[in-house]
Amino acid sequence: MAPTKVNYADVDPVGGGLHFLRDDLDCENLGVSVLECDPDWTGKPHDHAEDGQEEVYVLVEGAATVTVDGEDVSMTAGDALRIDPEEERQIVNGSSESTFVLAGAP
Repeated sequence: MAPTKVNYADVDPVGGGLHFLRDDLDCENLGVSVLECDPDWTGKPHDHAEDGQEEVYVLVEGAATVTVDGEDVSMTAGDALRIDPEEERQIVNGSSESTFVLAGAP
């Protein structure tokens, strides 16, 4: 299989700033997304208990807090956070724009 390349800006966002890249990259086992957060944006609390997907959130730009099972984890650019499938997670963005790369796999 040949390498697959895509620019996330060419992938239509869902909900304003979430670019799902899995299909465009022809990934079979890995989900990859780019999330662009507006100032003071709050994401939906969720988990992946049903699909067993562990996730890693990498904050590329900005500052944000990720609440994991009620514990606030402050993040700044360059930080990476691994989250178990059963843990509820929610992103709360800071006062300026931020960009995450999200990766997940069962």
